[in-house]
Amino acid sequence: MKKVGLISLGCPKNQVDSEIMLGYLTKAGFTITNKEDEAEIAIVNTCGFINDAKEESIERIIEAGRLKENGICKALIVAGCLSERYKEELTKELPEVDAFIGISEMERIADVCNELIELHNAGAQRAVPLQEPVSRILINPQHYAYVKISEGCNNRCSYCTIPSIRGGYKSREIEAIINEVEQLVSKGVKEINIVAQDTTDYGLDIYKKRCLAELLKGLVKIKNLLWIRLLYTYPEHFDDELINIIASEEKICNYIDIPIQHIDDEILRKMKRNSSEKQIRGLIERLRRRIPDIVLRTSLIAGFPGETETQHKRLYDFVKETGFHRLGVFAYSKEEGTAASGYKNQITQKIKDRRRNEIMRLQAGISLNINRELIGKKLKVLIDGTYPPLIPPLLRGDIGGLIDGRYYGQAPEVDSVVYINDGMGLDKIRAGDFVNVEITEAHQYDLVGKVI
Repeated sequence: MKKVGLISLGCPKNQVDSEIMLGYLTKAGFTITNKEDEAEIAIVNTCGFINDAKEESIERIIEAGRLKENGICKALIVAGCLSERYKEELTKELPEVDAFIGISEMERIADVCNELIELHNAGAQRAVPLQEPVSRILINPQHYAYVKISEGCNNRCSYCTIPSIRGGYKSREIEAIINEVEQLVSKGVKEINIVAQDTTDYGLDIYKKRCLAELLKGLVKIKNLLWIRLLYTYPEHFDDELINIIASEEKICNYIDIPIQHIDDEILRKMKRNSSEKQIRGLIERLRRRIPDIVLRTSLIAGFPGETETQHKRLYDFVKETGFHRLGVFAYSKEEGTAASGYKNQITQKIKDRRRNEIMRLQAGISLNINRELIGKKLKVLIDGTYPPLIPPLLRGDIGGLIDGRYYGQAPEVDSVVYINDGMGLDKIRAGDFVNVEITEAHQYDLVGKVI
């Protein structure tokens, strides 16, 4: 039986694409292996969003290419954003790659793998296209999954390459999404994380109105689905109907990811964002008023072209005043083909890094203070796993290891965790279990607690 190894890079949306490809391959009789030296075919699903991601993708492609030298790996396929964006350039620079495929060309992945093996045996190479995805095999632990509700983006942010890579916004039908989630839940998934380039823009293209709230109304009816989490929501598309369903439905986590990028109106205008300081502040106020225990996450860009020290200070002060639970800051990355790459007054890397670090140091203190307020609180925690080795002594309990999980205010992979090092029945706890935990310690990002 032919073995395939897949390396998945980038964001959760890319991970969904990887899972879809694995689904096709498994259905066609391929064996999936996580041991690189056993793979007859290696697939690298790349990210091409910012420079750091592109560099990581290139490095992993080169590493995967070396697998062909041992005679076991017969073919190397590069998929994803980098392949979509730089196919011609990469074809010239990376001759060890046998096929470059587009992000929406995954339906024939099994056929492509078979063709490449045959071509290898015949001593030939060829790039082979793929088509639309329909199925997936989870990469994550089996109790949570990402669900992509659309592809592409209609926003034209001046710093972003996504629309040129993935095209315009294309929503999936509500029925198709619900069917996918039902299938995931039947396999043991208890938490779904809704992703898209802009989840709040969902439905406008096919239903002539934004329908994220309507989609959520269907998802909450699914038996045994316990947590629903919204990621990548844009402030300009957030209406009261959406806020109300989040507030009223227990299954929907009181957690919102809102990437605002900046707070200064001039910078927002240059970014070609459709939001304003007034709108952003108003939305945060509405969310906190309607959902008092809401956990807010955002992402920011430091050092955007032309950003003055005054504008940076305004952003710094806004972060200090607002007190986001979760926050990430990216130093602006000059991406070719974007409007912002041609802007005057580009900021030096040293200044970008300094501004980013200033905000992240501020956020570390904010996060610590918020976490300290949770000491003594009892939280429902979804267990993600156990990790016996390499645990800091401060956190290590008598069990010789550690259990980690998340409460509703922590998204998988991007946020902090709750470490559990005390309580009864620790040896019986498994990934996917919900347990009640009392918080006993607070650190800058992570929490520590005991089972009660």
